[in-house]
Amino acid sequence: MGDRLTFLGHSTVLVELDGVRVLTDPLLGHLAAGAIRRHVPAVLPDALGDLAAVFISHGHLDHLDLASLRALPGHPALIVPAGLGRVVAKVAHGVVHEMRVGDRLQIGDLTLEAVHAEHDRRRSLFTTAEDALGVLIAGSTGVYFAGDTDLFPAMRELAGRVDVALLPVSGWGPTLGRGHLDPRRAAEAVMRIGPAIATPIHWGTLYPLGMRRVTRRRFEGPGEAFREAVAARALPVDVRVLQPGQSMPLDGRAGR
Repeated sequence: MGDRLTFLGHSTVLVELDGVRVLTDPLLGHLAAGAIRRHVPAVLPDALGDLAAVFISHGHLDHLDLASLRALPGHPALIVPAGLGRVVAKVAHGVVHEMRVGDRLQIGDLTLEAVHAEHDRRRSLFTTAEDALGVLIAGSTGVYFAGDTDLFPAMRELAGRVDVALLPVSGWGPTLGRGHLDPRRAAEAVMRIGPAIATPIHWGTLYPLGMRRVTRRRFEGPGEAFREAVAARALPVDVRVLQPGQSMPLDGRAGR
């Protein structure tokens, strides 16, 4: 199928690059965190064979789902923030690597570098994690997965290293708390990073039970709102809004 990126909903993204398959924040099923419902089709574990690595950005329940980790086939390496290794090792089939900002790990022909994320970890069930992380996946294309984050000064240091930026633009509730990007602030992140392609994540997948009918646009609009916010800044960036389950090719330097 060639190099490609598939948005599987919320913060779950399958990156297939240089013969290596990396999955981020797997949340596969219909039900997450009690009364939070998944309103797009579940991800079948059979579609996730031959994973080389799984990256977990932090310990909140919509990003670290132990049932999803347990269901993954094979023995992929698990990459987690320092402090979450013991929790993940209980369900992981592969080797668990704890990382801090700046740490790097070679997976096949890819280098995965842990990047700072500006996100409060105090709401986590697993409070032993030190910090939330993003990851820069460096190969023939540079892919930045931000995890959950707000803007932070060191984000500018990614400029020139990122071809494709995967940026959170919303959440799963009627309001968006601290430590998150909304479409406007995600457009500011695009300006700081300067990727060739920007794709919104963390939207359009999870809803509190009964809320979707009441505030449908609140949950389904952030992807296009991000595109509009980037356009309003006249940034030379190709915004590609993927619906859960959709893919896009990763062609060399992503059009640079």
